[in-house]
Amino acid sequence: MATRGSRSEKVKRIFQQFDTNRDGGLNRDEMAALVVAVNPRVKFSDEQINAILDEVFRTYGEFIDGEKGLTYDGLLRTYDDGAGDVDRDFDALGLELNFDENKGASIVSEASSSSIADERVIESQKKQRTAAWAVSPHHGIVFDDTWKLVDDLEILLKRLKAKQAKDAKFRNDNFDAYSDAGWSRELGASAELSEKRVYWEESGPDYALFVKELGALRSRADGARSREEAFDGHMAIGRVLYEHQLFKEALICFKRSCELQPMDVRPHFRAGNCLYVLGKSKEAKEEFLLALESAEAGGNQWGYLLPQIYVNLGIALEGEGMVLSACEYYREAAILCPTHYRALKLLGSALFGVGEYRAAVKALEEAIFMKPDYADAHCDLASALHGMGEDERAIEVFQKAIDLKPGHVDALYNLGGLYMDLGRFQRASEMYTRVLAVWPNHWRAQLNKAVSLLGAGETEEAKKALKEALKMTNRVELHDAIYHLKQLQKKKVKTNGGTNGEAAFVIMDPSKFKTVGEKTTLRQDLGNALQIRAFQRLTRLNRCEVDLLKKEMNETDVPVSYSGSGGPQKSIRKPNLEEVLRKLLNFLKPETFQGAVKAINEKILSVLDETGSGRVDLGMFYAVLAPLCSGPPDKRKRIAFDALLWRPVNEGGSHIRKVDAVQYIKLLRA
Repeated sequence: MATRGSRSEKVKRIFQQFDTNRDGGLNRDEMAALVVAVNPRVKFSDEQINAILDEVFRTYGEFIDGEKGLTYDGLLRTYDDGAGDVDRDFDALGLELNFDENKGASIVSEASSSSIADERVIESQKKQRTAAWAVSPHHGIVFDDTWKLVDDLEILLKRLKAKQAKDAKFRNDNFDAYSDAGWSRELGASAELSEKRVYWEESGPDYALFVKELGALRSRADGARSREEAFDGHMAIGRVLYEHQLFKEALICFKRSCELQPMDVRPHFRAGNCLYVLGKSKEAKEEFLLALESAEAGGNQWGYLLPQIYVNLGIALEGEGMVLSACEYYREAAILCPTHYRALKLLGSALFGVGEYRAAVKALEEAIFMKPDYADAHCDLASALHGMGEDERAIEVFQKAIDLKPGHVDALYNLGGLYMDLGRFQRASEMYTRVLAVWPNHWRAQLNKAVSLLGAGETEEAKKALKEALKMTNRVELHDAIYHLKQLQKKKVKTNGGTNGEAAFVIMDPSKFKTVGEKTTLRQDLGNALQIRAFQRLTRLNRCEVDLLKKEMNETDVPVSYSGSGGPQKSIRKPNLEEVLRKLLNFLKPETFQGAVKAINEKILSVLDETGSGRVDLGMFYAVLAPLCSGPPDKRKRIAFDALLWRPVNEGGSHIRKVDAVQYIKLLRA
């Protein structure tokens, strides 16, 4: 983890490199040189450079020193806001740190027991401090006694780590292989959690002793002279615990900080981060909403944090399966901070998740333009291109992601899927083999490897791969694949005179077939019926009682608005509609609900929102949904009729206009 010391030192070196006239500010020419130098692969036009500079000088106006330009503090803030990656830029410029000045970035040794530290020791420790946040002017440590708490906590952690390492209980899992969620873990800073996820052994006596001693530190924080100092203490303890990935313990500190200063943004934000990492998306969302409320109430004081809150709120909503709502917050973050490439990447990935491929490609290309070595954005861009049918370009972009990050599991796995779709089974099996080299117990890759080997005609190898997959998991998908293999084997044995089992068929008695007449269903109608049934199964609407729809209509109060067509409408934005769907399909897990929303967005919402305004006529939406829900046919027809009556143009009457009925039938067909 880059320390705050080394991080600010890097920014200072970058600043000095480009402050050619040594006036303590970066003017437009100097800033332009910096932008070009840290993006060597990008060929900027003059318009693009000017647009970037206008944005920086406008957003960071408070850090502009007249003609001199952007100050060092301003440049540091741009990095803190996630507008750039300090380490990447520093390396791109080929700069080096002076390690004599920076020697003190390591953790203070156990010998310097903080209980008896005097002012001089505290001052020197502040300069040498451990983590990026501690001396930051916005959210660092304020009181001297808090430093003592932090030092004592570092000693406890060192002791616990040593004991657990000795007993081989301390586990590191390499998370480098997966796509990064784009999580803004720092308040403002773009620093990430360590690449390696750490798992502590929580059941032994060592850990119990640590928790007891930690309780004593918390009591010391509570016994501070003022409420502000207690807040400072709990926040600092929470931050250190969070850095060491002791999220449950950190959460207790941040919750206590929330009690001490309920209107402060920081503890809510940090509590939300902890809850999300602990897998509690719903509670994380609540904390981020409280942080957002506090930030908006606090005026400009917290303005620079808003993009980070929006991003993490979006990620928490995605954890609940609410992807359309997440898109809104990613958009807000990108509007507030146009250089926030993570927000754009997340927006692109979320749009891909709801089937809006064209918009996804646009957002992801923007993110890559700002950060050309962003492997995760390349991976998602390739998936979106595949969704649009641009397969050859998708292969190139997947390959680019793999070149940037050779062990990128998502890129390798998805490229394997693309090769399978194209019938290039040999290449697909190679990709799945590479996935398994990085992540040996990836059962889906093992199963797909078996299927691709089968497609390539290597039956024996496919059998071996399937057996390996069975050792990993006992899921139903594997048994389906094995059954399919057995059927193929049987067909090879029982051929009806054909070669290689290709001509295996069953002879049926012609009398079993009906002849086409007035009573038989037309082929087109049969096809439609099968498609509707598949759609119901995919969205799980066949498990949603139509009465729930009626209840939702009665309870939802939607204001009447006037659309471009001039008629009054009860229209609703897509993210709000997603909340209605969540109530109707509350029995679904987040990932299944996300799949249902994608299907509904592609099949229904895209048709209802012809103009692309992002708003949908709610009455018409209910009327289209009613026949797809479960319940007696008469009741479903009645509720569809009621939904059309519920629209403002028909409200209060008992008849619907012919034009609405015709439009409804057209929409159903579409």
